[in-house]
Amino acid sequence: MTATATHPTAVSQAAAIRVYLRLELRRMLRDRRTLVFSLLIPPLLFLAFGASADNRATQIGPGTNLAASLLVSVALYGAVLTATTGGAGVAVERAQGWTRQLRLTPLAPWAYVLVKVLASMTVGAASVLVTFAAGAFAGATMPAAAWVLCALIAWGGSLVFAAFGLFMGYLLPTESVVRVLGPVLTVLSFAGGLFMPFTDGTVLAAISRTVPTYGLAELARAPLGGGSFELVAVANVVAWAAIFLAGAAWRFRTETARV
Repeated sequence: MTATATHPTAVSQAAAIRVYLRLELRRMLRDRRTLVFSLLIPPLLFLAFGASADNRATQIGPGTNLAASLLVSVALYGAVLTATTGGAGVAVERAQGWTRQLRLTPLAPWAYVLVKVLASMTVGAASVLVTFAAGAFAGATMPAAAWVLCALIAWGGSLVFAAFGLFMGYLLPTESVVRVLGPVLTVLSFAGGLFMPFTDGTVLAAISRTVPTYGLAELARAPLGGGSFELVAVANVVAWAAIFLAGAAWRFRTETARV
């Protein structure tokens, strides 16, 4: 009987990832800006604009009211915002010299990126859950399966914008990241029909299909309509995910090559 030895490098790398992930989560949860934008603004937006009596009374499908559709949109916005700002945090850490300090640890460059994504997705999951809890409390109604599927798609789809955040974090100077990304995400959300879908057949509807948020919005809301969606939504998500991942990988290779 033979035992399979575990490579010590793999063990040390896994341990380093676990340790750094715990540190990164603690850092994010101590950051008031992160807590406000991830855990407070999305549910407050829904309660302020989506939970009106008219939205609760307007039915858009079996067991589904308009408030539920707005809830999914706001939850997706919160997840996207969290994923983007978490990924873009590399810009601040580059400026502070933190990424250079990490070279002295067992953590590999790719593992550093992985931890940033995992931490952002973890906080993003909390953002979606808090927003959905507010929606359930405030009268949003949809089938039980839709509650689960919409939450999972909103959370998982935000991974696309984690890549976008990394790309921007490596591409833009530190002083520009915070100023640029907030307004950019707001514009993309409205232009992609995240909060208010455009009427089919219009010029704005055609333009919105090219915006990164369009595909995610359509897929996240699809369970409300029985799961039907257009293939252009899938193509949109795949195309922008490829663009953002390629951009992040390019900038990551450039950054690590200089160190």
